[in-house]
Amino acid sequence: MNYTITLTETEDKALSYASASQQEWIDNAVHNRCRIAIDKIVQIYTKRALDEGVQIPATRELIVADAFTRGWVKTGQQRNEEAQSNLPE
Repeated sequence: MNYTITLTETEDKALSYASASQQEWIDNAVHNRCRIAIDKIVQIYTKRALDEGVQIPATRELIVADAFTRGWVKTGQQRNEEAQSNLPE
């Protein structure tokens, strides 16, 4: 999966001050955030699977995929939409 971001010239200069390589900093930040999310999904999945007697897949990749398939975790967009629909009018 490839994502593209656009920085202003000021943002690019500021990021060059904060890091030796803007691309490496961006890559590290995104990969680390993904790792944190994967860890959380594995934690949620493992607890639920143990509670329900479901066999836990052998890899983190399979756990994440199955967690979404089973609806045990939802995307941020789905969670936001549900929260918005539950607000009083």
